[in-house]
Amino acid sequence: MKTEIVKVKIPENASVIIGHSHFIKTVEDIYEALVNSVPQIKCGVSSCEASGPCLVRTEGTDAELKKSAAENALAIGVGHSFIIFLNNAYPINVLTRIKSVAEVCSIYCATANPVEVIVAETSQGRGLLGIVDGFSPKGIEGQKEKASRKKLLRAIAYKL
Repeated sequence: MKTEIVKVKIPENASVIIGHSHFIKTVEDIYEALVNSVPQIKCGVSSCEASGPCLVRTEGTDAELKKSAAENALAIGVGHSFIIFLNNAYPINVLTRIKSVAEVCSIYCATANPVEVIVAETSQGRGLLGIVDGFSPKGIEGQKEKASRKKLLRAIAYKL
């Protein structure tokens, strides 16, 4: 078995969601979940087939995000994985809907941080072992950092 780290190339100002699914219609169903959750969303969705022609399937509302999703999905190269890039929405706005898509098995990350995907390769194919999301902690928050966190959540209207 060989392992590889694939750095996800996230488009500027976009968030990324990476997960695992199980069927050819994943890309269409995730697309519908996204646009039904946030009508003005800009998104690109790609899903890797694990049988048949083994193609990267792609949908979206934004050409750049679709292209980035397809390129990253191909670089990761794990059957039945999917990748979503979004603008004009945050992952928190769409995660519940994505999780309710029948063919979605799991979500590995939903973030705007830098992401690395740890991939294993065998003679059969590639598998996703894990995700490195952002950076390691530098300490424990104090009162100043707690106040800053609370202020930010209210500034972006996620808390009253």
